[in-house]
Amino acid sequence: MKLTGSDIILECLLEQGVDTVFGYPGGAVLNIYDSIYKYSDKIRHIITAHEQNACHAADGYSRTTGKTGVVIATSGPGATNLTTGIATAYMDSIPLVAITGNVATSLLGLDSFQEVDICGITMPITKHNFIVKDITKLADTIREAFYIANVGRKGPVLIDIPKDITAAVCNYEKKDPKKIVFHNPDGINAQIDHAVKLISESKRPFIYAGGGVVSCDATDEFSQFVKKVNAPVSLSLMGQCAYDNTSENFTGMLGMHGTKASSLALSECDLFIVLGSRFSDRVLCNPGTFAKGKKIIHIEIDPAEIGKNVTATHTISGDIKYILKKINSTLPQLDHSQWLDKVCEWKKEYPLTMLPIDDENEVLPKDVIETLDRLTEGSAIITTEVGQHQMWAAQFYNFRNPRQFASSGGLGTMGYGLGAAMGSKLGNPDKKVINVAGDGSFYMNMAELSSLKKHNIPVIELVFSNSVLGMVRQWQRLFYDKHFSQTNIERPTDFMLLAQAFKIKGITISKKDEIEPKLKEALECNEPCLVNVIINKDHNVLPMVPAGADVSDPIMQIDIND
Repeated sequence: MKLTGSDIILECLLEQGVDTVFGYPGGAVLNIYDSIYKYSDKIRHIITAHEQNACHAADGYSRTTGKTGVVIATSGPGATNLTTGIATAYMDSIPLVAITGNVATSLLGLDSFQEVDICGITMPITKHNFIVKDITKLADTIREAFYIANVGRKGPVLIDIPKDITAAVCNYEKKDPKKIVFHNPDGINAQIDHAVKLISESKRPFIYAGGGVVSCDATDEFSQFVKKVNAPVSLSLMGQCAYDNTSENFTGMLGMHGTKASSLALSECDLFIVLGSRFSDRVLCNPGTFAKGKKIIHIEIDPAEIGKNVTATHTISGDIKYILKKINSTLPQLDHSQWLDKVCEWKKEYPLTMLPIDDENEVLPKDVIETLDRLTEGSAIITTEVGQHQMWAAQFYNFRNPRQFASSGGLGTMGYGLGAAMGSKLGNPDKKVINVAGDGSFYMNMAELSSLKKHNIPVIELVFSNSVLGMVRQWQRLFYDKHFSQTNIERPTDFMLLAQAFKIKGITISKKDEIEPKLKEALECNEPCLVNVIINKDHNVLPMVPAGADVSDPIMQIDIND
């Protein structure tokens, strides 16, 4: 049948199973938005206050549902406002399709109004991008974009569509989505057999998983693998949902803000088994000393990550779900109870703690997150901004199930979390969704409270307010002689009046004995809610391994009076 380019876009989205898109209209996408109006009974569109947050919403939707996020923006500044969100998805391997409008093909390259080379701009931060100059290629380009976003190591793809292409008419025929087939190279079964041999021979194995285990939906296979190996388990920030955090053999994160138990397990293990992690600098701390002298098995879907930061004893590049199924089918049940007992002793000896600074009744971030965990029975979706609060959420909330956590790991994007929370709630309407923020990040995206109210999205925005940029200030305290340059926010904003202005519920927690009753109130209100949590500006994230130091030697205490 004959359809306009804009109708073809919507039909292709329906082909891919898309039911929700995020975006912001503008001149170059007026034809697309006219089709969105016509297709409103089939595809829900969520407008945000800023295009960047629309991209973060599509990202959060993807992370917590496993579907491909979709965002739409107009040309010029609309398109460039997506770049931080696209880069965030790229760094964390999140499948996302960004559709941007552009000026008509006859105006390209003439510095026309709101024209920008968005393909050139986003080339380093997308898996691939397209500009469609031929209406007959539009449908297949969209289909290919979804395939590329999801095959192999996942990531964002951008499609730039000039306005005249969206108005042109072309024949459209519906097609089923191309099946995602993960390529497992020749010889992979022999590589798996060798990995089984190394694991079987190990006396003190230590397992470490990253976001790749969650991304390829291999958490069940991973859990079975852990049981068979009978070993301690650590997770990266991106891998927080890969394994039940309440399990006895879970040691917490590894790296800059990892636990002492995890660093000791790394130091004492004889085999380090790494799945779906790229060995980021925040994990390695010092590449020259990290896991030095240890046998390492590195299993990773992206061959470019193999050997990039760490040289492993044995590597397997392929689909982790397939690899774990094969390992589980041949690996015998192992017994490392003595080794596990030792690691459990370290967990008891070096627990994650936090003490009051000025007043026994002051609010401790640890108490807030642990109470939130208990009240939600560990079942909520937690999104975060970036900073101290991000680490506290990862340290003290016990994630039980996959796709419960959405946080900007690779790019470290302040302002990510509230948009991600919106997308997460829309994709998971039956789950409680809480965005954990610091007041520094909150100032970057607070306008999205208006979006929560407009669309009636019952997200809890939980802001740790200490009037400072906490993580940067922590570094200034430790490494810059307490030169607190520009990290004291001290903006006289009344967050409760702000909530009132946006017509959402506002709650303040300023004392320890208010934590539980007021969190209960927020969780039960079933409407958008801003919870302002007043904390001392001198609380720090510990443990902490300074950049370049050995991961086995974290700072456990910081004397704030020194």
